[in-house]
Amino acid sequence: MNSDPDDAVFRALADSTRRRVLDLLRERPRTTGELSEQFATSRFAVMKHLQVLVAAGLVLVERRGRERWNRLNPAPIQRIQRRWLRRFDALAASAQLDLKDEIETQAASAKRRRTRA
Repeated sequence: MNSDPDDAVFRALADSTRRRVLDLLRERPRTTGELSEQFATSRFAVMKHLQVLVAAGLVLVERRGRERWNRLNPAPIQRIQRRWLRRFDALAASAQLDLKDEIETQAASAKRRRTRA
């Protein structure tokens, strides 16, 4: 059974350490050693997190000699943004505009009642 590729992305993003790795890679590509220095965990633990990110397509790896360079691949996040988040943004914006209109209508009604009294 084939799973949705977005499932792996959501699983990867569910962990705060992996989100921190992505934040660091958003700044610039980094070696695995550089990434490991940013965490209180072992290099092995950071490498396990990187494996999850690579499997989800969020990190691309390039070997240069003995170094392993990791860089962010934003395409899976953009795919999720287009498929899921953009739709919810539109719903939220519509609800906020409806609420604004309702509040303004109620405020205008209250002001009219005060001026009549």
